[in-house]
Amino acid sequence: MSKVNFRTTVSLDEAKTLIKTTGQHVTHVIISEPGVGKSSLLGMLQEEMGTDEYDFIYVDCPVKDMMDIAASIPNHHTKTLEYYVSSLLKAGNGKKKVIMLDELMKAPRLMQILFTRLMLERTWGDEALPEGSIVFATSNNATDGVGDSMLDHAGNRVCKVYLRKASGEEWNMWASVMVDGKPRVARSIRAWAAMNPRAFASYLDGDQDDNPYIFHPQRGGRQFVSLRSLAKASVFVERRAQLTDNALMCALSGVLGEAAAKSMAAFIALESKLIRATEVLKDPTGVEVPDDVSALIMMMFDGVDVVKTQDELVGFMQFVSRVPQAEVQSVFFTMMMRSKPRLARYNAAIQKWAADNHVLM
Repeated sequence: MSKVNFRTTVSLDEAKTLIKTTGQHVTHVIISEPGVGKSSLLGMLQEEMGTDEYDFIYVDCPVKDMMDIAASIPNHHTKTLEYYVSSLLKAGNGKKKVIMLDELMKAPRLMQILFTRLMLERTWGDEALPEGSIVFATSNNATDGVGDSMLDHAGNRVCKVYLRKASGEEWNMWASVMVDGKPRVARSIRAWAAMNPRAFASYLDGDQDDNPYIFHPQRGGRQFVSLRSLAKASVFVERRAQLTDNALMCALSGVLGEAAAKSMAAFIALESKLIRATEVLKDPTGVEVPDDVSALIMMMFDGVDVVKTQDELVGFMQFVSRVPQAEVQSVFFTMMMRSKPRLARYNAAIQKWAADNHVLM
């Protein structure tokens, strides 16, 4: 039986805030198991902080050597060597830098020594970073078994922050955000995620040895459910009309593992038989309410995606009120409040549901 993990952890958003607010003074090393989203932190910071004042620099530590950081170049006039920093630094433009040292603890020891000076002294080669620059790093847990280790004297001088996996609800908030007129992730995958909370457990939680979905260092194979692999699976689901059933399942297995792919197949097959939200809105009090909970969950996500006006929201809530399971109703309520808060917050039907179900919430 696995031991329960009592380590204090932060969410991805908390890690971002830590780096943004204190990263000028402290180097944070963000540590987690694979696929949790730590490599997305640089993009999150760039989106929030903007590029007027900062350059955002990604460093893939395991594949860098000394010449990628800086090099001694002969000056034939002075008969001396001069230190030239890599163009990766974007030196000389006056901007502060936000530098992410990705997979720091997989870098060769010699490079870790070089990166240590950058983390502690804010110096790239011999080039001091502009005042207010931020340096942070990411890596995996040593227990993940993917080759991460850190020099002891360096580890004591940085702030190691352990990143937890997002819950299914948190991931669905991200996956349901509209990008270019459609959600980030296909509806059937979001519904599957809502119905399978075990897929968001961590092997560090304890009692997860029989969990077929997640990363576990004691099992072979690198195909498992992660925040990253669920997003990749959406590519196949969205294009399933061009794929054979066999090709689709093989592709899903290739990113999620066989157990999750087989479980997800039922949701994918179910989607073509659903009553779409556009049809529900035409007759919300008369349209059939499916008995299958999986179908209802998927219809809740479809409703969140489709509803755009107060009148449509009132109409769809008429259908939601006919669903016998309050837990299924709460999926629609929660997703609407978090993904479309401006629409939901002042809707009378939503307010009434919240008042009637405050105990559940």
